[in-house]
Amino acid sequence: MPVATSGAMRGISHRELLELGAEILLCNTYHFSLRPGVEVVEKAGGLHEFIGWQKPILTDSGGYQVFSLRHTSVVDDRGVEFRNHLDGNLHFLGPEEATIIQHKLSADMIMCFDECPPSKASRGEIERAVDRTLRWAKKCKEVHEHLCHAEERGQEASRLEAHRAEGAEGPLLFGIVQGGLHFDLRKKCTEELIAIGFDGYAIGGLAVGESPEEMYGVVEEIAPLLPENAPRYLMGVGELSQLKKCIALGMDMFDCVLPVREARHGKILLSDGSSMNITRAEYREDYSPIDPNSPSIFSRTHTKSYLRHLFQVKERYAETIAIMQNLGVTLAFFQALQREMGT
Repeated sequence: MPVATSGAMRGISHRELLELGAEILLCNTYHFSLRPGVEVVEKAGGLHEFIGWQKPILTDSGGYQVFSLRHTSVVDDRGVEFRNHLDGNLHFLGPEEATIIQHKLSADMIMCFDECPPSKASRGEIERAVDRTLRWAKKCKEVHEHLCHAEERGQEASRLEAHRAEGAEGPLLFGIVQGGLHFDLRKKCTEELIAIGFDGYAIGGLAVGESPEEMYGVVEEIAPLLPENAPRYLMGVGELSQLKKCIALGMDMFDCVLPVREARHGKILLSDGSSMNITRAEYREDYSPIDPNSPSIFSRTHTKSYLRHLFQVKERYAETIAIMQNLGVTLAFFQALQREMGT
């Protein structure tokens, strides 16, 4: 899932995303709640209408962003009181608030509010986070079901009606498995989330400082416990070298800012599986195409020398070319796997 934090991908249009084969966007609850504000989006008819994207949208709960503001936040069983990163004003976000906001945004898939401690936190901290995550998951489901029934009675949500026409019952709610690198805590969290019952399940709290081997260990332990008929989402993991293994271990969905972040700094992913740092001097007079087999027409028609030049002069078009390339390669990777698996 390309990460469109505030409803857009930096430097490229929705049309270009569609041309690359994007099927879904991830948008950020925390950022939309601050700017332009949930009410603005709701009055527009929801995120799809507000940003002009008619394919599925997944919203995160805002929990990861809130917990990243640890130095200004206070956590208790109700939720998190924090100072936002824009103006330092005091806000509160808990399971009820996060669920209501996501319903007002009219996303197709929404996430439970969870506590996401660093993977290297003490066992005691992680135990408390798991217990809180489970309590909050129950609350999120209660609020979600109440809102779905209210929307159904009031016929208020156009996206909800569209889903029901396709046989679904409102936005899909995902529970999030926490537990750090402690397999017993991960197993406890997984089993209790399944007992509550969700439309999909995510593994969170990874890609936050642990080694790839530690991450694989958690996925290998937890993925087989998740229901086979529910989507499985590995949050925040986007290294192409890691994705194929995680898919083989049973994961279905991924998101990561890495392809775009690396593109902005000149690291270019190539369709043959290699990569290059286009800012290096060796490309100054390299007049070959950036990637002749690229999904992006920009990389098939522009040269390495030209792209290096654009980075050197800090021309915004450099980011557009590089982001199109990296997202194109990433999406093509998944499309090839789907063909290979016959899905």
